[in-house]
Amino acid sequence: MKKFLFSTTVLAIFACLLWATPFTAIKIGLKYTTPLQFAGIRFLLSGLIILPFIKDLKYKILESKKRWRFILWVALLQTTFLYGLFYTGISFVPGALAAMLIGSQPLFAAVFAHFMLANDKMSWKKIFAIILGITGVCIISLGRADFVLTTTIPLGVGILILNNIVGSTGNVIVSRDAKDMPPRVLASFSMIIGGAVLILISIPIENPSWNTIHPGEYYLSLAWLAMVSAFAITIWFGLLQRPGVKVSNLNTWKFIVPIFGASLSWLVLPDEHPDLLSIIGMIVIACSLLFVNYLNRRVVK
Repeated sequence: MKKFLFSTTVLAIFACLLWATPFTAIKIGLKYTTPLQFAGIRFLLSGLIILPFIKDLKYKILESKKRWRFILWVALLQTTFLYGLFYTGISFVPGALAAMLIGSQPLFAAVFAHFMLANDKMSWKKIFAIILGITGVCIISLGRADFVLTTTIPLGVGILILNNIVGSTGNVIVSRDAKDMPPRVLASFSMIIGGAVLILISIPIENPSWNTIHPGEYYLSLAWLAMVSAFAITIWFGLLQRPGVKVSNLNTWKFIVPIFGASLSWLVLPDEHPDLLSIIGMIVIACSLLFVNYLNRRVVK
């Protein structure tokens, strides 16, 4: 049972479930703080939450000094740039379009893994599975469409594409270069540094307010987001470091994020109900994931 619960598949699904929950909390938080400031506080707290769970913390800090350049690089890529671009990009495009662009991230991951990793090459079958998954994400997003053409859309699209490039590069670097670093250490230190940098960047760009008196919903949303990041990113870093786990295959699990997101909306929000397009999109994504797992089993055999 323990082996099953800690399998790559179960942990990847759990991480994606966590990533499907923050959208309402982000909307609440942004009512009271600016995007970069809120993201910075969120990830700084996430990194601090992990610290008590790191064994021999003082020793790990001393050991990590030897690889400070790598930790800084991961912090900038996976926290500062990734979430700075994410929070900025989603403010320029409609939610449905943002979901489709973010949902295409597994394709970017597969392309970057193909060129940066010797053991993670693309095949026509894998490309078909990824495109099938992206199609499913698009169908779900169109079912919840809120497209309104504005002059800011091209800028937002460019920012979110850059977000995908940054995230994919970060995934490859962690998979390739972090083999000797405990996932908790890398996740904690990179989020503390990356979050602090986001806060510093927000000062000249956003001129945020530093008022600490907010309604309870703000602190609840911030606490939830910090917990989600602490768990999900630690799990994901651990999976990327596992022997035999390929970046391209692991990232296909992110196709289920919109499935979880839509399902949670139907359960929690009274005005949200299942619709035909969303259900079709979910079936298409399920076919994509089944096909990827079929390909993986054939490779193992």
